[in-house]
Amino acid sequence: SFGDRGGRDLSVGALLALLVLAPYGVAVYWATIYPPLRDISTDLDDPPVLDTSDRTSDMNELSPPTPGEQSLQADTYPLVSGHSYNLPFETVVDAVETVLDRRDWQLTAPYPDINGQSEATINALAKGFVLGLPADVAIRVTDDGEQVIVDMRSASRYGRYDLGDNAARIT
Repeated sequence: SFGDRGGRDLSVGALLALLVLAPYGVAVYWATIYPPLRDISTDLDDPPVLDTSDRTSDMNELSPPTPGEQSLQADTYPLVSGHSYNLPFETVVDAVETVLDRRDWQLTAPYPDINGQSEATINALAKGFVLGLPADVAIRVTDDGEQVIVDMRSASRYGRYDLGDNAARIT
């Protein structure tokens, strides 16, 4: 009958509408559960310096985190912290380079020369997990004489919020 066909068409239309709108629903959900941050660092007082040589004016501005952003990050992402290692400086830098290679992050500058150095910062460009949007990454390795400290920073180039992408990249 005509009613059966109309009901079937209505059901198919509703299902297709749900499929089309589902990504937007997920995005709205993520926007409510993740904090409004787009620049995450393991060292909030002295974040690793990002390479800004290829940034343009339409990208997010890089600025030190406000006290409110620091508090929000610390409360939301307690696992985002620097790590200390009782290993030689060169070994830790080599391990960082291996991680970069395995994650297919593109270097924005050649690996630094670490001979005779006690600090090195490696900069790279990473792609987001969901949409593939670019994020700048800096990994700083510091030998303080007793241990080697690794700090990392990840900042989204675009978008008001990163929806947890930068924190996930660090942890």
